[in-house]
Amino acid sequence: MSRNKDKYDINNSRRHTYYTVEEVAAGKSNNWHGVEITGSVRNLSPTLWNFNHLTELYLNDNCLMRLPHQIGHLQNLRSLDLSSNKLRSLPAELGELIHLRELLLNNNLLRVLPYELGKLFHLHVLGLHGNPLGKDVMSIYNEPNGTQKLLTYMLDNLTVSIIPPPARPWIPLARPNRSRGALIFTVMCYNVLCDKYATRQMYGYCPSWALTWEYRKKAILDEIRHFAADIINLQEVETEQYFNFFKPELKNDGYESIFSPKSRAKTMAESDRKYVDGCAIFYRSSKFSLIKEHLIEFNQLAMANAEGSDNMLNRVMPKDNIGLAALLKVKENAWEGVTPEQAAISQPLLVCTAHIHWDPEFCDVKLIQTMMLGNELKTILDEASHSFRPGHKFDNVQLLLCGDFNSLPNSGVIEFLSAGRVSMDHPDFKELGYKSCLQRISNCDTPNEFTHSFKLASAYSEDIMPYTNYTFDFKGIIDYIFYSKQGIIPLGLLGPMSADWMRENKVIGCPHPHIPSDHFSLLVELELIHMPSSQHPNGLIGRR
Repeated sequence: MSRNKDKYDINNSRRHTYYTVEEVAAGKSNNWHGVEITGSVRNLSPTLWNFNHLTELYLNDNCLMRLPHQIGHLQNLRSLDLSSNKLRSLPAELGELIHLRELLLNNNLLRVLPYELGKLFHLHVLGLHGNPLGKDVMSIYNEPNGTQKLLTYMLDNLTVSIIPPPARPWIPLARPNRSRGALIFTVMCYNVLCDKYATRQMYGYCPSWALTWEYRKKAILDEIRHFAADIINLQEVETEQYFNFFKPELKNDGYESIFSPKSRAKTMAESDRKYVDGCAIFYRSSKFSLIKEHLIEFNQLAMANAEGSDNMLNRVMPKDNIGLAALLKVKENAWEGVTPEQAAISQPLLVCTAHIHWDPEFCDVKLIQTMMLGNELKTILDEASHSFRPGHKFDNVQLLLCGDFNSLPNSGVIEFLSAGRVSMDHPDFKELGYKSCLQRISNCDTPNEFTHSFKLASAYSEDIMPYTNYTFDFKGIIDYIFYSKQGIIPLGLLGPMSADWMRENKVIGCPHPHIPSDHFSLLVELELIHMPSSQHPNGLIGRR
C-alpha cells in the first residue's frame, strides 16, 4: 500500500502476527495496539472509539467525509493516518490526542484546521499536502521546522478559557496561644520559573505569549502581593529581574531583601551574568532587620571536602546550586504579649532558602548538597552565638528552611531533614564511596548514619498538597517549608489548586495562561514562641 509521505520519510512498517489454533490453545496471545481499516470505507463503527488502548490507527485510503468527535477518546494514540480521504473538516477533539507523534492528513479536502491542533505538542510529523488549505497556514508549514512553527501559531491563537482558577483554600491548623509571648508571621516559598527556562521546548503545551516574562511577571507579582507574606523565599530569580523588578517593586511594599545568583555567575562576563538565576529572601522591614546574610555554595564545599572521593569532584562539585540564609532580628514592636524587657531580648530567626540540583539521576548529589547545607547552617548558628558579646542579650535561634529541594517525600533528602538522620548505606548514595568525606562534613557520632541536630517538621503534608510542581511529564511534591518544631507552631496554610478546575479545563501542565510558573507557591502562618533567657530554651538550638 502506498502512503503519501511528501516532505517526511518515516520507517514505519506495520507488522502483523498471526497465531495458529494450536498456538492460541497453548496460551500465546497478541496484545494488539494498532488497527488498520482501509478499502473505500465511508462510515466507522462507534465501537472503534472504545478501543482507548490503541496507539496506532490507520484510516487512510478510504472515503471518510467526517471524523466523529469521539476520536478524542483514543487518548493513547501515537500515530493517526487519515490521508487520502474526503475530509472537509476536523473535530476540535483531535487536539485532545496529546500523545500523538504522527498525524497524516494528506490528500483530503481540508480548507481550515482547528486551532486545537496546536495542543499536540508531541507531534513530530504532520502531513498536510494535497489539501486546499489557506496560504497563511501552508506558508508557515513549508518553512524550515514548519510543523513546530505551525503548532505554535495555532496554540497561540487558540481561545483560552476566561474562567480563572478559584481561590486556593486557607486551611487552619491551630489557634495562637494568647497567654504567652509570640510573633505571628507568614512565610511564602515560591519557585517563580526563570525566564530562560520558560521555553516552548520545555513547555510545549503552553502558548508562547503566556511564557514571556512580560506576561508572567505581572501574575507572579500579583500573587506575591495578594498573600503579602512577612518573609518571602524565591527560587529561580534571574539576576537582572531581581535588581530591576523584584527588589524595587517589593521595596515599595515595605520589604528589604538579599539575593545571590548561582556560583557560575562569578566566572561570567557582565553581559551573561545578568541572566543567571539564584535565590532571594525578602523580609518585612516593620517586623525584621537583617543581622547577617550567608551564601552557601555547594560546589565550593564539595571541592573543600573532596579528599578521598573522586565522585565528590566529578559529580557534586560541577553542580553550582546554592543556599542563601538571612539571620534576622525580630523587632521589639513585632512581639505580642511580652513586656518591653522581654522584647529587648534578642531572639533571632535564621531563614534559609535553597535550590537543590534537579536531575533525578543525581539523587546522591541532592542528598549531599542537603547535608552540606545542614552543616553550614549549624556553623552559622555557632558563629552567631559567639559573635554576641557578654553585654548583649541573646537566646535560642529558630530555623526556617524553605526551598525547591527537587526531592520527593520518600527521598533521602527529605528523610534526612525530617528524621534528623540518614543511613550511610542509603540507596540514594548509589554506593559511590562518599562515606569518608561525608563523615567530616556531618561530624556525626552515631555509627553507620549521618545525623543533624535540627528538630524540623514540614509544614505541608502529602494529604494536603498532592503536588507543588505540576508539568506534563512530572507532578509531585518537591518544594518545602521546614520549621523548628519545638519553637515554632504552624497556625494555618494555603491549600492546593482546585483539582476540579484543573480537570474541567484540561490543564495538563503548568505554566498555563492562568498559572505563571510550573510550581505552586507555598504559604504558611507560623507562631514563633518568645522565650525569655531565664527559661531553658525549648526550641531548635539554645545558646547561653
